[in-house]
Amino acid sequence: MNPWPKPDTPGPGQESVWDYPRPPRLEEFAGSITIEFGGDTIASTDRAWRVLETSHPPTYYLPRDAFADGVLRRTVGSSWCEWKGQATYFDLVTATREAARAAWTYERPAAPFEAIAGDIAVMATQVDRCTVNGEDVIAQPGGFYGGWITSWIVGPFKGIPGSTGW
Repeated sequence: MNPWPKPDTPGPGQESVWDYPRPPRLEEFAGSITIEFGGDTIASTDRAWRVLETSHPPTYYLPRDAFADGVLRRTVGSSWCEWKGQATYFDLVTATREAARAAWTYERPAAPFEAIAGDIAVMATQVDRCTVNGEDVIAQPGGFYGGWITSWIVGPFKGIPGSTGW
């Protein structure tokens, strides 16, 4: 059995994650993004960054000032990305809920990702709702990856069963 997937054919106005590069590319995003958690909108912005990597839906990095005061609580631990460097994590906190290690940042990312230094990405699976340009996001499958799937992104996506070797 061939472990490589057959990419879905993008329709008009769609992007295929199989056209994204490896190593990943960073690009500016000008559009609306909101994140809701615990009954509150905890982040909102009209400017962000997208990290685009083969087989992955985009991961969005929002400016730290897009987040409401007090919702980001630094937590212990870190991880390493071969492209961006060392990530540090945040718990997301509202008056009614907490999500452990649901957000992360690269304080000193490797080039060419320096533009996202200090910006925050969020695991869509850990919050109530994320939107991009008003559309509800579907979280990238697998629980490990932080990509956000919208109707203009086609896969198949890394994280589904059998995708470990992609």
